Amino acid sequence: MSTSPDQYYIPEPSKWPIVAMLAIFSILMGSALAINGVGIGSFLIVVGFVLLGYMFFGWFGDVVEENMTGKYNSQVDDSFRQGMFWFISSEVFFFATFFGSLYYVRNISVDWLGGTGYLEATNEFITSQFVSQWPTAGPSNLGGDFALVDTWGVPAINTAILLSSGLTLTWAHWGLKKENRKQLVNGLMLTVALGIIFVIMQAVEYMHAYSTLNLTLESGIYGSTFYLLTGFHGFHVIVGALMLSAVLGRSMKGHFTEENHFAFEAAAWYWHFVDVVWLGLFILVYWM
Repeated sequence: MSTSPDQYYIPEPSKWPIVAMLAIFSILMGSALAINGVGIGSFLIVVGFVLLGYMFFGWFGDVVEENMTGKYNSQVDDSFRQGMFWFISSEVFFFATFFGSLYYVRNISVDWLGGTGYLEATNEFITSQFVSQWPTAGPSNLGGDFALVDTWGVPAINTAILLSSGLTLTWAHWGLKKENRKQLVNGLMLTVALGIIFVIMQAVEYMHAYSTLNLTLESGIYGSTFYLLTGFHGFHVIVGALMLSAVLGRSMKGHFTEENHFAFEAAAWYWHFVDVVWLGLFILVYWM
């Protein structure tokens, strides 16, 4: 039965936030252990992603059922929009922290350790072997020799892929507005496919960097910041592709109308945010 305009739907207590917490904890703990060579780390990462997929499937399913049975009204729709707005806002600050860390390391601490600024007097005794340059492998080249990823190779191709995915997603949105289901579905299929290609290309880039360029997590602060920024972004692309896949399945079933399609909009907002973050990564990590 539909919810009246003056009634706000309150769902029953849910297990999904707990499952989400366990999934994220497993992924983060497994990553930390795997980086440090602890064997169980890889297993925890797999468990974490399985739990994450289970959470997305189950939680999305519950929300879809509630929406399709008419339990949501305009007040609930406003709440969803506010929730997505604040979620993306938190993601903005998440990546702003990493970009800020990169700026600090690159433009401030490297110069200080090289004898510029207030550390000039102590540089001779503390970091006399440190060369003030970027990228750096640390004092005495502790991180070893490494080469940089070619900016105009895979990174440039991936930039074109993500920008194209933004266009195909907008095309799908136009199809939804015109109630053209074929255009909506085709646009979403192209967007998801481009997202998958992006992730595959990034995996190829990582393998090349590790095996040929000797650019690893042990390659000083440059290697650490490179994989931290690009790796977290790649994870967000995977999450965005999962969200769009769920929206694609619903679109094929005709769940969305011009008046009722917030799930599509939420996934689209998230995807466009991921596109913008990548542009920042391409400029600040690969190009500059």
